[in-house]
Formats: sequence, C-alpha cells, structure tokens
Amino acid sequence: MERIIRLARNTGFMLVVMLGIALAINALSYSNFDPHYSFLKLKQQAIATGWYLPAYYSHVLIGGIILVIGFFQLHPASIRRFTKLHRFLGYIYVMGILFFAAPGGIVMSLFVNRGPWVLASFLLQGCLWFMFTALAFDRIRKKQIEAHRAWMWRSYALTFAAITLRVYIFITSYKYNLSEPEAYAILAWLSWLPNLFVAEIFLRKRPDQATNRPAAGL
Repeated sequence: MERIIRLARNTGFMLVVMLGIALAINALSYSNFDPHYSFLKLKQQAIATGWYLPAYYSHVLIGGIILVIGFFQLHPASIRRFTKLHRFLGYIYVMGILFFAAPGGIVMSLFVNRGPWVLASFLLQGCLWFMFTALAFDRIRKKQIEAHRAWMWRSYALTFAAITLRVYIFITSYKYNLSEPEAYAILAWLSWLPNLFVAEIFLRKRPDQATNRPAAGL
C-alpha cells in the first residue's frame, strides 16, 4: 500500500512539473517582445498606456522562470544535496518575485477589466505574494530555517496559482461563459485561496524540524 501511495505521489508530482514546464515554455515564448503576439493582441488599449507592456513582460517572463525554479527549491533533495545551487536559485526566485513578477502582476491587475471582485483578488494575491516572499527572505537572513521554509511554501502556493488558474479555466470554459465577471471572479479567487489553505494544512501536519543545522536556503 505504501508503495502505491509513493508511486501515486511521484506520478502526481511529475504531472504537475510537466504542467509547470509547459506553462513556462509558453510564457517564455513572449521573449520575442512583439506587442501584437498571441494574447497581447487583445490588450492593445492597455499597451497604449505605456504601463501594461513592461508589467506584462516582468510578470510573465520572470514568472515562467520562477515557477519552474520553485519545484526544485521545495524538493527536500535540493536542500540536502545541492546546497549551493539551492541558495543560488533561491536568490533568483526571491529577487524575481520582489522586483519583477509581483509588481508586474499588481500593475497588470489594473487592466483586467473583469469587475471589482477580480481586481480585488489579483491585487490581494500580488501583495501577499510579495509579502510572503519578502518574509521568507528576511527569515533566512536571520537564520530562522523553519520559518523561512514555511514562508517559502506560502510564497510558492501563490506562484502555483499560475497553474491552478489555467487548469480551472480549461475545465470550466466548455460549460460556463467566463466573459461574465462573476464567473471569472470565482476562478480568480479559487486559483490561490485553496492553494494557501493546502499549504497551511501541510505546514501544520509537518513535524517541527527546527534544529541548529546550518542554513541551506538563500
């Protein structure tokens, strides 16, 4: 039974990683910097303001990178066996969110035009994403290893919303009209609130491993 559970867990993890890589590849396709490419065709009015395009590239291009980095960072093997790489990628993850992905996402949310509930969801998500990541960075600088890991899990729960939002859109778009603000608002909130809930359950059930071992984080 334990073997089946382990197999199911590993299979699920690999599927999620594949989804993340696919999303990252799609995000990095915007590195052609063509303002009329794919989704950007629909945002010409926002692009004309001069604010949207820099925010979009900051959020999408860097977000695709940190999404994949997060899988490695939170895997126990990366902490135990690849300390230097874990620290290096951790800096990329944190700085990528604090200086590019989160601010870019907050600016982008102002141009969603799907109603106040969608705006509130994306603004709150972006602010929490920034705050949780900043707290994770602060805790590792203070050598508070377990607190650092807890805040990193919360940070990545919000990073992972990039995947959950698209999964929900794919599942519901065949049956529901997502152009309706109410429908899209539900998906916007569901894309990250349950992620945080699951992360908190995981953190509460995780045994306290706070020890005096050296920091393997950022």
